[in-house]
Amino acid sequence: MPKKKKDEPFDPKNLKPEELLKFEIASELGLSDKVIASGWRSLTAKESGRIGGLMTKRKREMQREALEDSSVI
Repeated sequence: MPKKKKDEPFDPKNLKPEELLKFEIASELGLSDKVIASGWRSLTAKESGRIGGLMTKRKREMQREALEDSSVI
């Protein structure tokens, strides 16, 4: 039987780096109030997918920049 996710209150001050990126993108999309009030589960599939897509895009950009910075040296 799969483990259930805990229904812990959302604390934007105590986030891991990946969760911080996720919350920053949610804020940019105007979803931060909804996440704080009701948690990540309150988002629709469309909203979650948009956040995930932008996270992937941003991670790729950060990797590309890191490679460019290391090749300049």
